[in-house]
Amino acid sequence: MTVPTTLAIPTKAARLGTLAIEGAFAVAAAARALDLAGREVIHLELGQPDFPSPSHATAAGIRALEADDAKYTAPAGLPELRTALLGYVRGRGIPAELDNIVVTSAAKPMLQYALLATVNPGDEVLIPNIGFPIYPSAVRLAGGTEREYAIELKDGRWQVDFDAIERSITPRTRAIILNSPHNPTGWTATREEMERLGRMAEKHNIWVISDEIYSGLAYDYPDGASPSAAAVPGLLDRTVIIDGFSKRWSMTGWRLGFGVVPKALYEDFVALIINNTSCTPPFVQRGGLAAVEGSQDVVHALRKSLHERRDRFVAGLNSVPGMTCALPAGAFYALTDVRALLKKSGLTTQQFQSRLLQEFGVAGCPGTDFGAAGEGFVRFSFATAAPKLDRGIELLTKAAKELGG
Repeated sequence: MTVPTTLAIPTKAARLGTLAIEGAFAVAAAARALDLAGREVIHLELGQPDFPSPSHATAAGIRALEADDAKYTAPAGLPELRTALLGYVRGRGIPAELDNIVVTSAAKPMLQYALLATVNPGDEVLIPNIGFPIYPSAVRLAGGTEREYAIELKDGRWQVDFDAIERSITPRTRAIILNSPHNPTGWTATREEMERLGRMAEKHNIWVISDEIYSGLAYDYPDGASPSAAAVPGLLDRTVIIDGFSKRWSMTGWRLGFGVVPKALYEDFVALIINNTSCTPPFVQRGGLAAVEGSQDVVHALRKSLHERRDRFVAGLNSVPGMTCALPAGAFYALTDVRALLKKSGLTTQQFQSRLLQEFGVAGCPGTDFGAAGEGFVRFSFATAAPKLDRGIELLTKAAKELGG
């Protein structure tokens, strides 16, 4: 009997080839390798505030663990947390009720649940380009086809052309994904733009999937409260809001998300949660409950600090030869135009970003991680301390002089 020297293994699923990843994590891994080698690295790659989690949230999570509050719980979330979140979203003008609120293990599953609940194979979903790289992956995994709409730099600010979006709607269009405040540009929809979105959704009978993870971090609104799609009259019943605790409460590693869903989809979301994670860990939810119900001083301090850092850092970027940056209206990213430097250096965006990290110790994300329209841009996070931002500007100035000739 002849024994084969190699054994064939089953082929992997084709859908895996449709997945994109967040390039920020690859940049972060490369930057950490330089850290371990003793190199100076200014970390501007991850969307992670350098503020600690609220101390009262941490204490509540620890108390819950000590009390063995680590068993299965209600799939939709602890009733106490859902009630607290109901108060929070009503404060944003969303006319929700308790059976509009679900809690999830991070915000990304909310995105996937939203698409699985609304999109059939072959349906089209409108997504932003430039935009969060997980959107096309999530659409494809749900069996849909992404169609892109532009977020463009015009007259020194990022803008969305809603007329162009409406012209791109076809009979196969099932949903639109909107992200405001927006990663990576910082574009933030006005109330009038949200109302326009509502009229469009009703006219064409499409779902709205609104990623509002950076709500509370809009710099032109009192308390950072950017308009919500679900606050538009008549839009709650066709809108899924994606939100979570990572950004404004600085709880990235807790992996705690929540959403506002139409009542008609509530039981479907519960079924999706049961089929995926069963429930969100209760001790994590206890921390989230404390964050919502406790002092919001950490949120106010974070937003104030980010506002100051934004102004300081963007001014610094605009002083670097060959770089320009529009002032972001929300979130904590500075999407920086480096096309003049690329033209002089002959580098692609990816090559330029790599050399910034390897030769000058500045970790940023190439704009191409966020779509083809990101060619010529680099995203820097300003969610880090001002002295590091200042040092980053020093190193970027050095890089611009050396790479730009």
